[in-house]
Amino acid sequence: MQLSEKYRPQTWEEVTGQSQAVNRIKTLAARGLAGRAYWVSGPSGSGKTTMARILARDVAAEWDTEEIDGTTLTVAKCKELDYTLSLRGMQGRGRAIIVNESHGLRKDVCRYLLVALERIPSHAVWIFTTTNAGQEGLFDDCIDAGPLLSRCALLQLSAQTTEAFAQRALEIARQEGLDGRPLADYVQLVIRCKGNLRAAIQAVEQGDMLPAPQPATAVPDWPIALPPGFALVNGAIKRI
Repeated sequence: MQLSEKYRPQTWEEVTGQSQAVNRIKTLAARGLAGRAYWVSGPSGSGKTTMARILARDVAAEWDTEEIDGTTLTVAKCKELDYTLSLRGMQGRGRAIIVNESHGLRKDVCRYLLVALERIPSHAVWIFTTTNAGQEGLFDDCIDAGPLLSRCALLQLSAQTTEAFAQRALEIARQEGLDGRPLADYVQLVIRCKGNLRAAIQAVEQGDMLPAPQPATAVPDWPIALPPGFALVNGAIKRI
């Protein structure tokens, strides 16, 4: 298993660097997380899918959660999901739909969702995730994107996560025996990865943060001048 999956947060307490978004979810939880749609946006590798899965887990069991790619979502599939959401999950729990890469939603799908999100059952959630850049492109290309977002609770993930992500990468490296650098080097790693924690953890897994190799000790050229009383015998310096 890749380290990015092995150490993917499973609870809100384990989420790194996104306290504002987590606190917003906890505030909504006091009134009930189900019966809503959520729009989670942020930089690549900032934790969008992770947060979507934790949110879905708070409402529905794993087998009552469906995760799909927004670029493949059609109106026919939306109608199928609508019917599925009308039914309660197993053991009386809810149902959840996670739509990743939501900037890839088609215009006809956006129009359908304008209606679908007005009638979300009280036990169900829709969760959309997208990168910041993708969200901007969606607005440019789809006239229904603005009204679609107005039907969602907006969770904008922070890009100011360098220190927190560096500390998390260091913790993982230590647990896996892959650490040999100071925290400052992990800060530079996260910066090189453009704030993408997943990419930073992958670099750790590849050994990028192991101790830097020490330069080899220079071997003197022979012959060399030996002090009085010493001579080279069979390749070794010995007292004579």
